[in-house]
Amino acid sequence: MTEFVRDREIEFLLYEFLNTAALQARPRYAEQDRTIYDEILRSARAVSERYLLPFYQKGDENEVQMVDGAVLSTPEVAPAWRAICEGGFMDMSADAEMGGLQVPEVVTRAAQIYFQSANTSFAVYPFLTQGVINLIRSFGTEAQQELWIPQLTSGTSIGTMALTEPAQGSALADITTRAEPQNDGTWRIFGQKIFISAGDSDVSDNVVHMVLAKTAGAGAGANGISLFLTPKWLPDGNGKPATRNDVHLAGVLHKMGQRSSPTTALSFGEKEGAVGWLVGEEGKGLAAMFQMMNEARIGVGIISAALAYRGFLYSLAYAGERPQGRLPSNKNPKSRQVMLTEHADVRRLLLMQKCYSEGALALCLFAASLFEDQHTHPDLEERKRAGLLLDLLTPIVKSWSAKYGCASNEQAIQILGGAGFTREYIVEQLYRDQRINPIHEGAEAIHGLDILGRKVRVSGGAALDIFATQVTSTIESAERAGHDLPGLARYVKERLERLINVTQDLLDHQAVDIDASLSNATIYLDVFGRVCIAWLWLKQAVVAHETKAATHEDALYYEGKVAAARYYIEWELPQADHQMDILETPNLIPLRMNPETF
Repeated sequence: MTEFVRDREIEFLLYEFLNTAALQARPRYAEQDRTIYDEILRSARAVSERYLLPFYQKGDENEVQMVDGAVLSTPEVAPAWRAICEGGFMDMSADAEMGGLQVPEVVTRAAQIYFQSANTSFAVYPFLTQGVINLIRSFGTEAQQELWIPQLTSGTSIGTMALTEPAQGSALADITTRAEPQNDGTWRIFGQKIFISAGDSDVSDNVVHMVLAKTAGAGAGANGISLFLTPKWLPDGNGKPATRNDVHLAGVLHKMGQRSSPTTALSFGEKEGAVGWLVGEEGKGLAAMFQMMNEARIGVGIISAALAYRGFLYSLAYAGERPQGRLPSNKNPKSRQVMLTEHADVRRLLLMQKCYSEGALALCLFAASLFEDQHTHPDLEERKRAGLLLDLLTPIVKSWSAKYGCASNEQAIQILGGAGFTREYIVEQLYRDQRINPIHEGAEAIHGLDILGRKVRVSGGAALDIFATQVTSTIESAERAGHDLPGLARYVKERLERLINVTQDLLDHQAVDIDASLSNATIYLDVFGRVCIAWLWLKQAVVAHETKAATHEDALYYEGKVAAARYYIEWELPQADHQMDILETPNLIPLRMNPETF
């Protein structure tokens, strides 16, 4: 069986790149050490290998169906769900007194890499349910927490986020789903939601929907939106599912990928109205939901990285075993064919995949470490800085990983050639499963507008300053390291300086013509991502260069890290130059294009 995750990569990122073991110096983790974290990761691998991997392709071939108004899923989904919940993975980061394992966020996210790589379609269940748990814990009443969190952590209920409507996608301020107050303190929900992942299920007793809706008399825009906990089944006095709520499965959508989990259309209030409970304050639902959305954006980054990484490992194994032609220097047709990995262009494609997939893994776990610092760092100023940097980088984590995850999986297909285009080989499914990620949790354009229109100017540009300071620190480390790292550091430094200048010019232009200044925001997002990933690759190269290899295998591993850093910084990063030319001009062809001329 081809590897779906290399433990060595996860270990490098956790303990060498991020120094996660140092967290035990914080009071919250004083009784923990690497032994505990390694055991969690081994358990995640074991569950993935036993329960998730075996039905990855079967679930794709046997797509979720709607039968008699309910979801009918692949039989293997239910035991996999039980294994995840019984293994304690649903609430790992929560306090021990709340029933969690109280492990660092970065360890929790590392465990998710195994699940997402093994079977990303199934992993939507824990992915969303964890977000709902965190949402209720942050904004729910004590009664809501006591009733619903045990059900969600045990797996008797699953959670969803119900945002999108048939007529409204990313423009959530314009939703029409409404909520009417009742005398008993509940609300009645009326409306339709679409593209709801895991919106119905036969693997749990209940489904807990977190629904955005507008209350009567609420003002226009985001300030009029509230958040409601709306279950499929209403609980009895003991909290058990008892009465069917007025929530109905309107349809299961037929997807390009991720077919073993349902993406649904839901109808709320076909009769007397679906019973819901207000979560948080009235009119502040979107602000609360953004907690789950931002968690999900990091999660989508991890999904993207995991799928790209599995595709890379598969195509690498294939290329090492598949004889194909001869080197150009060999003119003897009777000589033995060489393996695909002997061809320079195949190695280029493999390097590209390595840079995209391992770069995305590094980016996602770095973001998880920022989340950890934001909440548990002993220095309050460091907490603030970590939060600002995480807020700035979240659009990059989601969008860069998704965009280049697709590119990576595309190259995996290319390496397999015609075989890669067939369902007999897994790379075509990996690509199909990957393709939703540039859309999930906001399309690229949305994140481009977010980072350029808001994130880089927050707190007077403090987040951008923090980013520049951290990149500069790595550049200085690389300059001291010697070898060929100073040259790589120079390339990164030049693009960082230009990015800062371009950013300031665009911010200045926003005051004059905001539509024009943001018309190329998606290009800006990509440029920022390129500089960010170049920084993280330079940082990995410094670690690899300065760490003494204990074994020959370690020496090869570190050599590969440095080679990948060189490839990304010398081949991929310079592509940002033309993009920054466009941003500096600026080139407004798309903005000025007359839509009638298409």
